[in-house]
Amino acid sequence: MEPAAPAEAETVVRDQLASHGFDYDAGSVPLDDAAAFCRLAPVVRDWWIEEFGAFVPDNGGLFTPPQKGAVPRIDDGTNTLVCAPTGSGKTQAAFAAIVDDLFERARTADGLDNSVHCLYVSPLKSLVNDIHRNLAEPLDAITERIEAQGESVQIRHAIRHGDTSDADRQRMLDETPHILNTTPETLAILLNSPKFKEKLRTVEYVIVDEIHALADNKRGTHLAVSLERLEGMCEASPTRIGCSATVEPLDTIGEFLVGGRRVDGDWEPRDYDVVDARFVREFDVELTCPTDDLVNTPHGVVTDRFYDELTDLVADHTNTLVFTNTRSGAERVLQNLRDRGVDADRSGCHHGSLSKARRTEIEEGLKAGDLDVVTTSTSLELGIDMPYIDLVVQVGSPKSVAALLQRVGRAGHQLGRTVRGRVVALDRDELLECAVMLRKAEEGYVDRVFVPENADDVAAQHVYGMAINGPKPEAEIRAFLRRAYPYRGYDDADIERLFRYLTADYAGLEDRSVYAKVWRDENDPPGGEHHYEEYPPGTPLVGKRGRLARVIYMTNIGTIPDSFTCDVFTRSSDEWVGQLDEEYLDTLEAGDVFVLGGDRYQYRYRRGSKVYVEPTSDRATVPSWYSERLPLSYDLGREILRFQRELLERLEDGGPPAVRGWLRGFPMDENTVRAVTRMFDAQLNYAGPESVSTDRRLAVEVELDRGEYRRNYYVHSNYGRRFNDGLSRLLAYRCAQAATTNVTVSVADHGFTLSMPLNRKVDVERLLRDIDPEDVRPDLRAALDGTDLLQRYFRINATRSLMILKRYKGHEKSASQQQVSSEMLLGFARDLQNFSVMEETYREILEDKLAVDAIETFAAAVQAGTLDVSVTRVPSPSPRAFGLATLMASDVVLAEDESAVLQEFHDRVMAEIDDDGDGVTVDSGD
Repeated sequence: MEPAAPAEAETVVRDQLASHGFDYDAGSVPLDDAAAFCRLAPVVRDWWIEEFGAFVPDNGGLFTPPQKGAVPRIDDGTNTLVCAPTGSGKTQAAFAAIVDDLFERARTADGLDNSVHCLYVSPLKSLVNDIHRNLAEPLDAITERIEAQGESVQIRHAIRHGDTSDADRQRMLDETPHILNTTPETLAILLNSPKFKEKLRTVEYVIVDEIHALADNKRGTHLAVSLERLEGMCEASPTRIGCSATVEPLDTIGEFLVGGRRVDGDWEPRDYDVVDARFVREFDVELTCPTDDLVNTPHGVVTDRFYDELTDLVADHTNTLVFTNTRSGAERVLQNLRDRGVDADRSGCHHGSLSKARRTEIEEGLKAGDLDVVTTSTSLELGIDMPYIDLVVQVGSPKSVAALLQRVGRAGHQLGRTVRGRVVALDRDELLECAVMLRKAEEGYVDRVFVPENADDVAAQHVYGMAINGPKPEAEIRAFLRRAYPYRGYDDADIERLFRYLTADYAGLEDRSVYAKVWRDENDPPGGEHHYEEYPPGTPLVGKRGRLARVIYMTNIGTIPDSFTCDVFTRSSDEWVGQLDEEYLDTLEAGDVFVLGGDRYQYRYRRGSKVYVEPTSDRATVPSWYSERLPLSYDLGREILRFQRELLERLEDGGPPAVRGWLRGFPMDENTVRAVTRMFDAQLNYAGPESVSTDRRLAVEVELDRGEYRRNYYVHSNYGRRFNDGLSRLLAYRCAQAATTNVTVSVADHGFTLSMPLNRKVDVERLLRDIDPEDVRPDLRAALDGTDLLQRYFRINATRSLMILKRYKGHEKSASQQQVSSEMLLGFARDLQNFSVMEETYREILEDKLAVDAIETFAAAVQAGTLDVSVTRVPSPSPRAFGLATLMASDVVLAEDESAVLQEFHDRVMAEIDDDGDGVTVDSGD
């Protein structure tokens, strides 16, 4: 609707507000969005005022901040990215102008076509279902108002995803929903559905919800190309709307949403606007710790205090949501709460390992406010509205500012209510992480999202899909790919590599039952065997190969990998000892020791879905939670290093009192202030300031463990587990060559440990300085050969690339069967030059899993001298190395053992400080 003049609009809106009799003066209440609100039809405005009019004094108008910015833009047909926290009205911001437009046109003589006009895409089926229910209320209410005026109108909306029945799918062809709610995978299928794709030609609006949860993975890459294919078939360019929680960088997410095209060789995004309302809610978030001394306080005491405090918090609030970092942790917290009197009927746990029915039951209880407390891992970060949650408790570090804001934002799920959250740290490393994280959140800082680029496997699926809908000109296929943000740099060499695979242009490939998916040829002249009238003769075309192409495409596309558990056997006796998640195997190298069922085993090798080990009494080197916890974000890791530099400066200038005074300006309790101060004061007294990594220095400490006859190098590279996984592989390879010995590696978020026999040593400072940034990528690639990590990702990418078919002629291959097939193909594929599936496997591991770009930047900084390397020799691990040392000493799941080891390390440090410092005492916190 055309916008009304501001003065006229304000009069109209105030009259409507007055007619509803709210308990405020409609004539004087602040109203800064009357003109925008009057873009909506009177009947839509009437419903809106009835639903949200009571909040006008809080909002300063009829709309919340994201709605004030988004509704006029969407009404004007402007591509719009809406960034705002949970509970600020993003969804209504996206739908308001669209629903208004559809009702306006549905009331005309021509009405709406029997086709889709608005497409809503979400990463979660639960969110799709929730939005469908939430749409029903306004659509039904507005329809009733219109029908009360003597008109007949209908706006249909429906859900389409993998659980939709065949009967419902057929019904959608006969009576097509005007608003279709779906998922990225289903959209890709619909684009190749012979009948339903015709129903998509009228799409005028596309809403991508929770876009931040898609952009950093291949589901988002897949969707970005689907949106370009949709754009190509629509009668007019659809308006794209992205809804995102707090995210950074905004221009990256905006360009990811809208795509673009090449102009004079440069990629330029389509026009779009950003509605930045990321920080419109009030936050009351504090870091707490059950004690100011996590070393000397017995583990049982810390645990009891934590659960007692958590039980009190639950009792003091209406509905509490508790996030942990593992599924087992969520179960454990719930059981402890119930042991302390929390009603089992009014509490529950929600995570991905539970049945769909149980998860739905918990979700319904949250929405209705029937549950006093729910514990979860990550499964409730996104999705359903939970209007009664008034407290979120995060146990341990969520590993990024973005995740913290997303989780805590579930509390007070509406604008005007303060977001109340408590973060509880139970170990010293997480204490530091959380302290910096909360401070950065308070400052409005958000970690960056990194978008995967030039993924061959996703491109293979879409080229196949376009060929099935073809034949298509090859230039058109190239253009569709390159318009999508993740493929804006996809050059001719990349495309040729992809087509060589898709056309099976490798000797021996078809002998291994890997057949061509497409053909490439020039269009024959009229009368020729392969002439297509719609294209001029000589046009390079791409078409499908095989009669079952469409069925193969429909039943095999998607990017979410199948996973499985592996049976573990002893190599000597072939005795079954348990199971391991295959993701955990990514972390294991031959010789690594882990705990399973309370016993320790040394990893030897894997064959398909079987893992072979040997019993051992050696200490565990890889913790059992490694694969389940989220990694620390690279950006937050850098902020922690900057924080450590600032803390050291204050500690050296003013001692512990200056540090405590500074930390009291952070959102943390007094226990946390004292614990952080005490840790760094002990560190400097024991090993000096050079032993602490900062944003200008990498600290390495060397310990001679004569009891275990090991030389341990603790590398304090606080850049997150992905970075450390990659750098540790590079450095371990160089150490092994220099010392001619096997090197044991243990990786954490805040650094890594390299361990070798005591009679071997290396100049680790020189090895780090000698890493050439140009060698990082090829050396890491070489280091991957023969690893389980390479085998697993080859299987995943071979399946995504349709080299291995999950489903074919009614038969389905399990993930373990896919693994067996991939292992038979891997040796062959590795010998092929520039083979697409192999290259994508290396690209994904290096760029998406091992942070190779960040390692190259690090190596360049070390070589340039802008990042110093400092090596400190210590008789026992320093306080900042306690966490790394315990990984080598015992499995951290065994909390009592870890506590005892920490106490031993601490006692050694205190004794050394007293011996070296003539009675020097560490800050007591007084």
